[in-house]
Amino acid sequence: MNAYKVIIIGAGTTGLTARRQVAEKTDSYLVIDDGPLGTTCARVGCMPSKALIQIANDVHQTDVIAQSGLLKKGDQQVDSAAVMRHVRSLRNRFVRSVRKGMEPWEKTHLLRGRAEFIAPDTVQVDGTQYKAEKFILAVGSRPSLLPEWQAVKDYIITTDDIFELEELPESILVMGLGVIGLELGQALSRLGIKVYGVARRRALGGICDPEIQDYVCRKMAEEFTIFFDGARVLGVNAEQKILFEADGKTYTADRLLASIGRRHNTDRLQLEKAGITVNDRGLPEYDRQTLRLKEARHIWFAGDVNEYRPLLHEAADEGYIAGHNAVHQEACFKRRVPLAITFSDPNIARAGKAFGELEKGCFITGKVSFEGQGRSIVKLKEKGLLKVYADKDSGELLGAEMFAPNGEHLAHLLAWAIGMRLTVQQALQMPFYHPVLEEGLRTALRDAAQKLGRIAEELERCNEATTDK
Repeated sequence: MNAYKVIIIGAGTTGLTARRQVAEKTDSYLVIDDGPLGTTCARVGCMPSKALIQIANDVHQTDVIAQSGLLKKGDQQVDSAAVMRHVRSLRNRFVRSVRKGMEPWEKTHLLRGRAEFIAPDTVQVDGTQYKAEKFILAVGSRPSLLPEWQAVKDYIITTDDIFELEELPESILVMGLGVIGLELGQALSRLGIKVYGVARRRALGGICDPEIQDYVCRKMAEEFTIFFDGARVLGVNAEQKILFEADGKTYTADRLLASIGRRHNTDRLQLEKAGITVNDRGLPEYDRQTLRLKEARHIWFAGDVNEYRPLLHEAADEGYIAGHNAVHQEACFKRRVPLAITFSDPNIARAGKAFGELEKGCFITGKVSFEGQGRSIVKLKEKGLLKVYADKDSGELLGAEMFAPNGEHLAHLLAWAIGMRLTVQQALQMPFYHPVLEEGLRTALRDAAQKLGRIAEELERCNEATTDK
């Protein structure tokens, strides 16, 4: 029988990161994967979506400039076939980079096929058995689909295959406006596609703060049609278009983009044959600090598959933790400050604790609107709202939520400040250039300082013993 010290199931971001840790300690390992190689991020996730979004935002900014009377807008239309070729070209470049990193070891340590447990220490791939002392499960996730969509199954595209379209449809029904649905819905709309977005409530892009969420809903609804009370797919009409009902009316669309979320791939592992029980969501119980299964101490459960923090940087961190613990004495690692970004325009982002995670009555809020903010006016991006949350007694920064121009950068600054446990006062003592969007963040910090009932000294005083007399 083929025997190894460690078998890693899954060659995505988590599995590849885990492999690096394992390979530093032993050459007795095997990586098993049955899907396309190159990672979800590079193939169908983070990178191709951002390529599409960048094009859409550039087109939109040109329209904004033209509407301001600064540019004579011609009759040029977006060539959707050229757009998709460009996106795939960049996507292929990103995938090649990942595959190149696998070349030194894939011929000797990579097995292509689906692994299923047949015993606690043994998996089977295409009829051949492989045994290991330790296992790392990093099998990722796949797009979720609803049974009631069966009647239109030939018209459905998912976030895993949208970038394979040769051309974009004239109209599209986006079912689900979480992070991915909102990003793609707005981008497609800016590329001239008639977009119908469907949410189950007035909540878009992962924001918790009620005031910011309401603002996001209003601003996004100005760009494309959004139904906040769901929609019912009826079937396909005689013109071969999807028929759906929303807000008491009937509409048609060429395609349906399924973006209601992703489901883990644990169901493909036959965990019951390894003696592992799962909950009603099909997930085994595991330790979030060490990622070790509680029922099977020789197995680690990492990445998108555990549904804890399905983000690339978190998946990489979990791969590091699982890989390290599989070949070393078990260690507990401190997780990074939570950071999440939706690449809508403006960006939606959160750093540290979200509004819904804060203890009521124990924090204060500092706020800024980017409507009227200097740099936002200059950039013709005068839209946004940002809030910072701080402990009402100590003034320590706890979290932030925002819908803000260049929010991806502001969120990083705040995540770092929270990680360093800065207070509002200390954050205000950092330099703020002029004119920059970060001055908007300073306004929110000043608002927080006022609510703390303190006079913010934005310049730290010298030690009097060392000053010149």
